[in-house]
Amino acid sequence: VLTGAALTRVVPPGFYFEGQSAPTQMRNSAAARFGEKRHVIAGMVDTSGYSADIRAKYEGFFITDSTISVGGAELGAGAYGFGFSDDGKLNIFDVGGREVLSVQTISDRRLRRPRPLMMLKGADGLRFYSGRSYAIIAAR
Repeated sequence: VLTGAALTRVVPPGFYFEGQSAPTQMRNSAAARFGEKRHVIAGMVDTSGYSADIRAKYEGFFITDSTISVGGAELGAGAYGFGFSDDGKLNIFDVGGREVLSVQTISDRRLRRPRPLMMLKGADGLRFYSGRSYAIIAAR
């Protein structure tokens, strides 16, 4: 999991989704390195200027430069939008807004200080969190 200057170097300052772009909330960004040139990067964006239907499904961006597994489902290299839904799922969308992947999340009741978005290395793999809900990310 990247921190400090290493995190700042890989997180983009903004993201495009469904015909609009929004600035990245750097305090709610996370990234991990799976190899020398293999990264997973996620960040929340300011969606205040987006329409209500986009805000309801889209919290931020999710970028991977290689194929990974998210919650057991394969996700190819690319830039995506993501949202954690009230029904306990992590949903990933292409930049046109079409759902690419939807996986069930796991609740971590033992997490003491949940944040809006973070990545932590766990015994079961890299955990991508929104609050206490997470999905496991693994390199392929």
